[in-house]
Amino acid sequence: MEKENQIKVGIIIASDTRSSQINKDETIPLLTDFIEKEGWILVHASIVPDEIDLIKEKLLYYADVLKVDLILTSGGTGPAKRDVTPEATREVIEKEMPGFSEAIRMENFKNVKTSILSRGVTGIRRDTLIINLPGNPQGAIDSLVVIKEAIPHCLEIMQGKGGTHGKHTK
Repeated sequence: MEKENQIKVGIIIASDTRSSQINKDETIPLLTDFIEKEGWILVHASIVPDEIDLIKEKLLYYADVLKVDLILTSGGTGPAKRDVTPEATREVIEKEMPGFSEAIRMENFKNVKTSILSRGVTGIRRDTLIINLPGNPQGAIDSLVVIKEAIPHCLEIMQGKGGTHGKHTK
């Protein structure tokens, strides 16, 4: 049963090899499990090729049509020529929220030194928070663990619902 304050989530996987089924996607099941454990609701998940226009189209559809609270993207954030998820995200967001992505990189760097290669960004489009996660399935989960406590508070503030989830935690 859906509660009014449950976070509605959309997932977009940006990957040429997964969208063409060359490689099996393992990220959607992991993210789905994470979302369910948090008590959030998965509204829709999709896999698109590393094409800026296709990624933008999905971001706009999830934010403007499905009106999800949170979009999690995975993939397309590295330095490869076809990695364009941050560029697509920047074209649709109205405000950047760099703290999320900075925290992800800083914390993940402690265990995975190549995490600094991630160019992922986070931002707001209307009432939707968009977070670029790494393409590695475990990297995506590890990144969410770092920022999960700040997500409900951010959504409450940006959606004008107060901010009662704000806790000063160490």
